[in-house]
Amino acid sequence: MTTNNSQPNLSSSQIIKATIIALLMSLILAVVAVLPAEYGKDYTGLGKVFGFSRLHQEEGQSKGTVAVTPAFKELTLNNVGSGPEVPKPIEGNNPAPSKQYENRKDSIKITVPAGKGLEYKIAVLKYGQVKYAWKTNQGFLFVDMHGDVKSADIKSGYFESYTVAHSNNMVGSFIAPYEGKHGWYFKNKSNADIEVTINLTGEYQLIN
Repeated sequence: MTTNNSQPNLSSSQIIKATIIALLMSLILAVVAVLPAEYGKDYTGLGKVFGFSRLHQEEGQSKGTVAVTPAFKELTLNNVGSGPEVPKPIEGNNPAPSKQYENRKDSIKITVPAGKGLEYKIAVLKYGQVKYAWKTNQGFLFVDMHGDVKSADIKSGYFESYTVAHSNNMVGSFIAPYEGKHGWYFKNKSNADIEVTINLTGEYQLIN
């Protein structure tokens, strides 16, 4: 019995055909998988279909790392409100009205200049309810969300802080503890102007 171990002989045309097929497969693999996964370039749309696009990491985010928030001075209870030495105006104890302001919805844009602070407030009656969401177009701001009592003493200086933080985006709601102006003090500690978009819905009035 004779065993034939000889390899099949390929003609030149067969070798060329096999090489072309291998190159085409490599090109297809690069376009469908490598470009979407490594560079976020999905020219055919198949990268999204097969899930390769999800492997792409946006520029500036290193693999295995988490984006770092800028370091800020720690905030404490001393940063909250006007302090115990400032008395609450007597108007802050007035009863709530029988009817609140009509519900409304607004979107406001303000610009906080570099190195400066800016307030934005709305008028809310006692126990009026407001939902809000704000975000910056870049960078972080110091923010003190607080309310001032509507008082005959315009120099009272009393206010209650609801939230104090460093942030670039916040969402929440509040029920006004008294009638007055309620809103945000933003402080821009950077060297570039920062735009803030504030979305509101609830029982309030804009202050012109």
